[in-house]
Amino acid sequence: MADNAHDLARRLGRQAESVCRHYLSAGRREGGYWLVGDVRNTPGRSMFVRLKQSTNGAAGKWTDAATGEHGDLLDVIRESCSLTDFKDVVDEARSFLSLPHPEPEPNQPWLRKSSAVPGSPEAARRLFAMSRPIERTLVEAYLRNRCITFLHGIGSLRFYPRCYYRPDDHSPTETWPAMIAAVTDTSGKLAGVHRTWLDPRGFSEATLGKAPIDTPRRAMGNLLGHAVRFGVAGEVMAAGEGIETMLSLRCVLPTMPMVAALSAAHLAAILFPDTLRRLYIARDDDPAGDCAMATLIDRAQEVGIETITVSPRLGDFNEDLRILGLDALRAASRVQIAAQDVARFIELAA
Repeated sequence: MADNAHDLARRLGRQAESVCRHYLSAGRREGGYWLVGDVRNTPGRSMFVRLKQSTNGAAGKWTDAATGEHGDLLDVIRESCSLTDFKDVVDEARSFLSLPHPEPEPNQPWLRKSSAVPGSPEAARRLFAMSRPIERTLVEAYLRNRCITFLHGIGSLRFYPRCYYRPDDHSPTETWPAMIAAVTDTSGKLAGVHRTWLDPRGFSEATLGKAPIDTPRRAMGNLLGHAVRFGVAGEVMAAGEGIETMLSLRCVLPTMPMVAALSAAHLAAILFPDTLRRLYIARDDDPAGDCAMATLIDRAQEVGIETITVSPRLGDFNEDLRILGLDALRAASRVQIAAQDVARFIELAA
């Protein structure tokens, strides 16, 4: 039975996207992953399923950063169908595999072999290359309106004035100005991009400057393990979820290398640079952030990396910066980091 289960899981993995579309229909594809709330098909983004075999793992393997659960596509079938008997799971899997499920193909007839498939790393590289530096653009205004004023060394962020946005498969394509962030691996190679669509009318307290659309943030490319990077990591690095969160913390620790993993699920899975010896985890104050922090601590400690958690007084560090102010954020950070790093990253930069 174990051999049968292994074979079924492997065969399901070959059709991972079709499996996800069928059993995890509340989710959506982003780059090489299927994102959904959990294995029981709840809407959300905490769980990610690998859609293609890669050096990072097998197709069909999934992790839920909010709960720490993980498994394969047989587990997806069991939980999403509320099955308790393993024989029923096997029967359902075999029934699914008996149906024709071709690999999804781009349906745009105008795509040529040399064109980048939408959502691919190549498409991400092209978008980043077409974008321009943020100086004197809506991106710079957006960040400054969120009280992020230390904008040196952020070449990983760019501006694109008319970035495509499509609410769903049945809606027309729109264009909005966008902040484009490079998602890179530990060597600096671009693996994807993250887009934050912005409101051309400017900042408002309701949207904090993001475009008034359903999902003003989306990523494309190969994201798992990678991040948006500010500075080159050495022995010390800080990691957190959002770009604005990490740029806020960077206002008081301007020379500390930092990465934004873009979500709790991806924060839990970031890859560690070979040089890293101490990792600061900038947690968001919510259950998903707590689970990501716990997973990341376990992974770091397994390879001998010291971890120190830094916590905001409010929901995240950008809220602290905007509402409590720069001096309060600096004071709170000073008491949470190692003494040698206070001298290195706060006092010398002040």
